[in-house]
Amino acid sequence: MATKPETASFYALIAYEDPYVQPLILSALEKQFPTQYHIIPSLSALPSTALTSEEVQPRKPEPQLLQILPYESLSFDHALAHPTTSLINAYIIRKALIRKHYLATTVANWIVKNPDSVLKTNVVPGESFEVDYVEFLDEAVLECWGLRESWARNAAKPTAREERPEGSDPQEREWWILKPGLSDRGQGIRLFSSEEELTRIFEEWDPDNDSDDEDEEPERSDDENDDPLPATPKPQADDRIITSHLRHFTAQPYIHPPLLLPPPGGDAARKFHIRTYVLAVGALRVYVYKPMLALFAAAPYLPPWVSPSGGGDINSAAGLRAHLTNTCLQETGEREGSVGLFWDLPDTIGEEGQGKGWKEAVFSQICAVTGEVFEAAARGMGVHFQPLPNAFEVFGLDFLVKDGRDGEEKGGFTAYLLEVNAFPDFKQTGEELKELIGGLWDGVVDVAVGGFFGLEGEKEGRDERMVEVLDIDLGRR
Repeated sequence: MATKPETASFYALIAYEDPYVQPLILSALEKQFPTQYHIIPSLSALPSTALTSEEVQPRKPEPQLLQILPYESLSFDHALAHPTTSLINAYIIRKALIRKHYLATTVANWIVKNPDSVLKTNVVPGESFEVDYVEFLDEAVLECWGLRESWARNAAKPTAREERPEGSDPQEREWWILKPGLSDRGQGIRLFSSEEELTRIFEEWDPDNDSDDEDEEPERSDDENDDPLPATPKPQADDRIITSHLRHFTAQPYIHPPLLLPPPGGDAARKFHIRTYVLAVGALRVYVYKPMLALFAAAPYLPPWVSPSGGGDINSAAGLRAHLTNTCLQETGEREGSVGLFWDLPDTIGEEGQGKGWKEAVFSQICAVTGEVFEAAARGMGVHFQPLPNAFEVFGLDFLVKDGRDGEEKGGFTAYLLEVNAFPDFKQTGEELKELIGGLWDGVVDVAVGGFFGLEGEKEGRDERMVEVLDIDLGRR
């Protein structure tokens, strides 16, 4: 139990509003600081240090406060007014990382100034554009030179196996993946290899096909200070979105071939991505939580030029099941055994036991990329990423491993950063692996909370699962 207020080192306002995570946060506090904090129900319950006109005694020290709340519920005003005594669990502005089109700009700008950066080899360069309506698509992509050059190279190549002229190979086509800049939970992700295919995608999303103007939500603000992600509009029954709500888009070259492995308890090889939890503290230290997740697609992998089983469009629900590894897209509550532990994956790959040590090599790349992308945002995109000394935040970074054993990639495998997520969906871990999230919050409380308030936890030393990958001084106090 937390201690009484008169003997507490700090007060804690903990209301994460997620029944999966809330008890894990409380448990971590209880384990680390069982006699050093006091839970309060609201900010108004924090003791006041203001003097009345009759008081002449010295003012009491400001009470120390920890807030762990949803972004929209945090009292940023209190944190800014009390920079040495108030700790919050989110930065106010961090869109340089968490919005896909901003992240693409962050990486591109950093590579120009640092041509030997690991971001050049471990982030797929994207093409960002804005479009509200399909009739303006050709103008929107006019300056997407990489995309247009790819379309030109694809013009003489078949789009599918059935269309293959003699002596040609559909594998030679360059495929792209489209991601709405402000969406989440995998909504709106599509594959394409030509301008015609991209146009058809946007035609399906045309709001005129779905409802009258008066039924649509108003256009959402993208103000510089409006950093929280707007509520994503609900998808239509066929997973369409309204482009006027999600006008920012990023197109990236499709990573092929991905490393394929069977999911937990399965035998057919599937595509997967690695979910890495990252803790950013103050201004600025960054830690990678070494236990990581492997999230598998719902169906065995098929290259994008191969039609889904039974025919149909690659961007149909059935077609995307082999390509998208976001568990939110999987229809069953059991997630079809799609979530496993990264470090439990096979140590060797292939019939001849290839790839020995591949997990350590991939983890090393993940650490290097994570540290550098946060530094790129902090130093190169200061307007859109502003770490505060009295804040910390947990991010979810997604990486895809490319199988390059037949190519020139280092070690045979390359971990590509896909995206950075604020307030990640911890529930995707499931009940069986809930302990992984509990360990994460143990580390967060130990490193971020204990470090800010100058407290030592019950156990000696810092949590070794929290691997420091960046420590820079941005001069913010």
